[in-house]
Amino acid sequence: MNPDDPRAQRTRDRLRAALRSLAAEHELRSLTIAAVAREAGVNRATVYQHYGDLDALVADTMESAAEHVARCADHCPLDLPSARPRPGEAPEGTAPADRTPAPLVDLFEHVAEQAVLYRRMLSDQGSARFAHMLRDRLTEVLAARFAQGARPPGFDDVPARLHAAYLAGALVGVVSDTVLADGAPEPQATAAATWRLLRG
Repeated sequence: MNPDDPRAQRTRDRLRAALRSLAAEHELRSLTIAAVAREAGVNRATVYQHYGDLDALVADTMESAAEHVARCADHCPLDLPSARPRPGEAPEGTAPADRTPAPLVDLFEHVAEQAVLYRRMLSDQGSARFAHMLRDRLTEVLAARFAQGARPPGFDDVPARLHAAYLAGALVGVVSDTVLADGAPEPQATAAATWRLLRG
């Protein structure tokens, strides 16, 4: 089957929409190919023509979400030096590098808007494949930035990819905690706290 065929694309759109609808109401582990097929109005054979298993459909459904998170992280100015005063020095106001960047706020607003879906994906009954994909996308975009020199100062002795993987894991951890914990702060507050941790 040609994946670029408009009919195939429409079918995949229906399958992804069906999965999102079901995931909003049910734990991911309880979903089946048959349930997705019924929700999409197709037969099981049609689903298997496009996806080898449910996890492949989940990964494809969440592809745009992972790309959005990675794109936001990619636009954060991690390479700007912090202007926080040293101990004993008086602050001179908030420098641009110490203000929470808009892309990071966008990241957590996106997660908040899709909180139910992220909760399903990142819970202990969710999709390990999605969690891995999200972490991998973040690692790749950050490693590419770091390789070009756009890297937080003071870590030249740390391999760039290791540094990227560390920050990617931290971001996925914060996203997971945001959607799984009770009483999560507002996206702006989460972004500000995360930025402080990322900046060191």
